[in-house]
Amino acid sequence: MERSTIYIAITNHGFGHATRTAAVAATIQKLFPDVLLILVTTAPRWLLECYIQGEFIHRPRAYDLGVVQADSLTMDKDATLSKLVEIKKKQNSIIASEVNFIRQNRVNLILADVPFLAAPIASAANIPCWMMTNFGWDFIYRDWGGEFIAIADWIGECYSKCQRTFRLPFHEPMSMFSNITDVGLTGGSPHYKAEEISQKWKITTPKEKTALLTFGGLGLQEIPYQNLNKFPDWQFITFDDSAPELPNIIKITDRKYRPVDIMPVCGQVISKPGYGTFAEASKLNMPITTITRDNFAEAAYILEGIKNYNQHKILSPQEFFEGDWDFLNQEFQQPSELKTITKDGNEVIAQNVINFLKQ
Repeated sequence: MERSTIYIAITNHGFGHATRTAAVAATIQKLFPDVLLILVTTAPRWLLECYIQGEFIHRPRAYDLGVVQADSLTMDKDATLSKLVEIKKKQNSIIASEVNFIRQNRVNLILADVPFLAAPIASAANIPCWMMTNFGWDFIYRDWGGEFIAIADWIGECYSKCQRTFRLPFHEPMSMFSNITDVGLTGGSPHYKAEEISQKWKITTPKEKTALLTFGGLGLQEIPYQNLNKFPDWQFITFDDSAPELPNIIKITDRKYRPVDIMPVCGQVISKPGYGTFAEASKLNMPITTITRDNFAEAAYILEGIKNYNQHKILSPQEFFEGDWDFLNQEFQQPSELKTITKDGNEVIAQNVINFLKQ
């Protein structure tokens, strides 16, 4: 019998899309070990292997770019527009190249998060395209106005060709997508017990005085690390290689550990607004401290989700970058919703994919 094959296309933007998609891919593989996973992403293989235990094919291709950024918060709109115009010009050759690969590898389904050309590629290859996301890039670019409006229209037209959409929590309306199924949180779960992490990194501070600083794969240049000197009885944990050597900072440099593996020993996550980190923290009922981000339309929906379902502190950029970090001593705001958020997104998407492949 021919092996079922999924082509999993991932937006070329930071690490968040790659990790949340890899968590779903890992669940598909766990429930259906015979499946062949092809992950189409420029994210490094080591990152994908942190989530996917079994075999997969890594096809390093990018046919979108998200936003050109110097770090997790600084965006270059001119460079972004220029690259999008270039992709639009090259779309026919990009589509032809991927269709050829898909036919050679007898792919049954494209599952995408959320590169817009995935849908036209699937259409040209005569296979279905399903998407899983909490926003479309048309929504991000349209908010910027000007020359981005025409780009957003083109991208929305691409998205309209996808046959099914799994809409993740913290989402925008996603009006360009069809056949929408709302699902719970996706993302990874810790691979280690809290005691193992504490022993390995010699963490002895109480949980409420242990904080994870994580700003995604792009990092953040201006973190005011000098403020940490004011909190000698706290322990801060970071994946940032460039963080200074301070007595109360632990730098995690071993790539087999992920932020979600460190979360169980922490009393809070301090992060920029991003679905991947927020979803993994929310799955663990972990308080979140974050900052507002007015120039990225998705952020408002993510922050609204955190206010509804998580203990939280939401700071202005001024409080975070220029303040003395006294927010560490303040109480968390309680979630406004009484019900908890559903957390079964990985499983629901995986089971739907498997049901389709087994038909």
